[in-house]
Amino acid sequence: MTLLWMSALGLALVCVLGWLVQLRTRNAGHADVIWAWGLAAAGLLYLVSGDGALWPRLAAGILVLVWGVRLGAHVLQRVVTEPEDGRYRAMRDRLGDRANAFFLLFFLLQGLLAWLFALPHWVISGHPGDAGALWPSVGLVVGLVALAGEALADRQLSRWRSDPDNRGKTCRKGLWRYSRHPNYFFEWLHWFSYPLIAVGAPGAAWLWLAPAAMFLFLWFITGIPYTEQQALKSRGEDYRRYQQTTSAFFPWRPGNDD
Repeated sequence: MTLLWMSALGLALVCVLGWLVQLRTRNAGHADVIWAWGLAAAGLLYLVSGDGALWPRLAAGILVLVWGVRLGAHVLQRVVTEPEDGRYRAMRDRLGDRANAFFLLFFLLQGLLAWLFALPHWVISGHPGDAGALWPSVGLVVGLVALAGEALADRQLSRWRSDPDNRGKTCRKGLWRYSRHPNYFFEWLHWFSYPLIAVGAPGAAWLWLAPAAMFLFLWFITGIPYTEQQALKSRGEDYRRYQQTTSAFFPWRPGNDD
């Protein structure tokens, strides 16, 4: 239990440092970097320090390391090369003089969420291994497929946005033809990996709350609502047509523009 509290304190300190950085840069996107790298660091700490069976810990470690490094680096590149994300700019404009106090709480909340979503790795760190290698292997495959899908979606969108001719238009290429948020879909799918890896471990059933909670966040709170609000502001009618023809989350064949 001491390790859990140490990781919580470490994440809180990193969040305060991240908030101080955003005071200077006026870019709250650093909170998203802390989410990815902080969660991965906490998860790896638990897995390395645990005394459970090797294969479940190794499978979970591979996934959280690849996930954290890729996502954190992807977000950091956007933070240092692009203006502040439209979601955060809107918050900053709406809150005015209260923005910095709000962002301190926001950064700390990101740290709390990173700590909570790292708890599956705490459970897996003590996996007795009685259930054999099957479920950790299934979880690893599901996770790798999800990570590949998310990386592909991000790469397709980055390539689209890098073309000046596409400014003000909506990406309908590749995975974005079948879902308005394929990156969110694959992010959600990734969180099924850990309850699968944990099958047979004490408390494993609770880990199914992770994909459920991630879906709620993406669908109702921090993901789709804010992203679509900003997309409508920047792309207007073109995005409205996209909404009418393309699934919001689950990949599906596109409808008609008529």
